[in-house]
Amino acid sequence: MPYPPITSDLLTWYANHARQLPWRVVVSPYRTFISEMMLQQTRVDTVIPYFERWMQRFPDIATLAAASEQDVLMVWEGLGYYSRARNLHKAARLIADVYQGEIPDQPSQLRLLPGIGAYTAGAIASIAFNHPVWTMDGNIRRVIARLMNIQTLLATPAFDAACQQALEKLLPIDQAGDFNQALMDLGATLCLPKNPQCEDCPVKAHCLAQQAGKQNELPLRKTKAAIPHYTVTAGVIQQDGKVLLCQRPEGAMLAGLWEFPGGKLETDETLSQALVRELQEELTIQVQVKDEIGVYDHAFTHFKITLHAFFCEIISGIPHPVEAQDMQWVPLINLAQYPMGKVDRLIASRLNQL
Repeated sequence: MPYPPITSDLLTWYANHARQLPWRVVVSPYRTFISEMMLQQTRVDTVIPYFERWMQRFPDIATLAAASEQDVLMVWEGLGYYSRARNLHKAARLIADVYQGEIPDQPSQLRLLPGIGAYTAGAIASIAFNHPVWTMDGNIRRVIARLMNIQTLLATPAFDAACQQALEKLLPIDQAGDFNQALMDLGATLCLPKNPQCEDCPVKAHCLAQQAGKQNELPLRKTKAAIPHYTVTAGVIQQDGKVLLCQRPEGAMLAGLWEFPGGKLETDETLSQALVRELQEELTIQVQVKDEIGVYDHAFTHFKITLHAFFCEIISGIPHPVEAQDMQWVPLINLAQYPMGKVDRLIASRLNQL
């Protein structure tokens, strides 16, 4: 049976213009598994060096399953969305124990693994095992919305149903992996969120939005709410050439990573007052806030922070972690051995420069 014209044109374009990515140059289920987990909410150019370092450190499921969580977080550090790293680690151990070290090939089995949803399961099943399943990420949704001129709001059941209906008609059952990757590449290189490069598009003759002059308007999006901003403090407490680090608790954002203790500024507090209160609540100590070390801005997915870091001196009490899962006094030269979020790594680097 011949392919639909959109599918045929798309596969021809992909055969000649596919991005040369490390997980495509050498293909294996494990490499596809790792790359798809890393690519969740992260751009390809950011992922590439992390993927290559990861494969050097954890070349297979057995090596990853045998590693400690701290080793995994250390290699992942800087890539963000750290729950992905913890889920990868848990999934590797599950694969080693339940599936005899072989990544399952069916979407239904893949979705039982930690951190794998419908998109990732479909991507792995089609790319690594060539099962005839479609999948949808942000790029694919945008391409299909324009090709089919879908006039319903993005991120709604009606929108996804319309995309699914189109994908089921277009999917080539013997080239599902190439088809899914072709849609991803088209969205990443030509069918861009803003100013799509329609003149170079291999399926422009079939694009209903382009024919209607609506390609820049689709997909339709809800108005985004303002992103909240918080002022945060952190204390650098030194003693006998060591600095105090706390490990974030299980279930919290950045769980398992190490940080300089502190917290959010509350209404009508000064920075010093906030830091004194936070360290008393978190570590049962009273401190005197000293010189400021630096000010750091950082954006998370749903909020932004400005963090002020200060040297602090303990004036009473012995540090005891109330909320953290662990606490350690760490020599400055060993800070690089502790996985941290971006801002805490910047503070650690600054300390080693002083």
